[in-house]
Amino acid sequence: MERLDAFMARAAALYYARRAGLGRDFTTAPEMSQAFGECLGLWCAVTWQAMGAPARLVWAELGPGRGTLMADARRAVREVAPGFAEAAELHLVETSPLLRAAQAERLTATWHVRFEDIPPGPMILLANEFFDALPIRQLVRRAEGWRERWVAEGRFVELPAAHAEEAPEGSVRELGEAAAALAGAIGARLAAQGGAALILDYGPAEGGFGDSLQALRDNAPADPLGPPGEADLTAHVDFAALAQAGRGAGAAVHGPLPMGLFLQRLGLMTRSAMLARAAPRAAGGILAAAQRLVAPEGMGRLFKALALAHPSLPIPAGFED
Repeated sequence: MERLDAFMARAAALYYARRAGLGRDFTTAPEMSQAFGECLGLWCAVTWQAMGAPARLVWAELGPGRGTLMADARRAVREVAPGFAEAAELHLVETSPLLRAAQAERLTATWHVRFEDIPPGPMILLANEFFDALPIRQLVRRAEGWRERWVAEGRFVELPAAHAEEAPEGSVRELGEAAAALAGAIGARLAAQGGAALILDYGPAEGGFGDSLQALRDNAPADPLGPPGEADLTAHVDFAALAQAGRGAGAAVHGPLPMGLFLQRLGLMTRSAMLARAAPRAAGGILAAAQRLVAPEGMGRLFKALALAHPSLPIPAGFED
């Protein structure tokens, strides 16, 4: 028997070691539109300039997938901001051998297993759809009190939990301890060494009750408690908890705000229109993908953008009122 967060961690390790189903089990924003990565690359370049354009900079990404986002970002900055491209040293945090191999086909970088392994220095960090894959705990309010979910033989087992929160019977409280700890570590580094981090993921701006655990296999829902490693397990990101952890570590916090609004402010629709004009036969698909990223009924509202930064930096691009 395992507590849910331990089960999720084991399942993720197995999944990314042998299946790594990006494009097979699920599709992320960079795979949908090259304008997504290009806009984030230019966001990084503008942030570097706001930092005083340091001669050396750690440019990091957590969970880079197949390397698509960073490949698009690097191409854009080489064309528009060559000074940033020259200063930035690329560091990727990736545990999957399969995905590292895919990334190496597109990128020249230094790979790490943990965020803590990234070398010191001013840093700009990207984390797109990374925090949702981190393990969570689940507490359930029953008539006799709070119970915590453990996993045994493909089903939940509930054990007594020390939790004092008031809630109606049947309420589920999710605790993203791993995500909050990482946000705190990122915030502490930024406060001490300078830079900024951009987090894009899905979940509510404010935490609340609810069961958001889900699994995807072959782009369709699957049983989260099925055989570990056979499906991608995720849960909603508690952005309020990330913001609290980053702020508590000394970083300035900007957002969260809907990803659709953020991307529109960065010019994603304008860039997509340019790409569509340059490739008329693919124009429909290019514009449809961009619309899915920004539309409230697509990914634009559920997905959020959150920035952590050194307190001395101005408000990052896209987060202005």
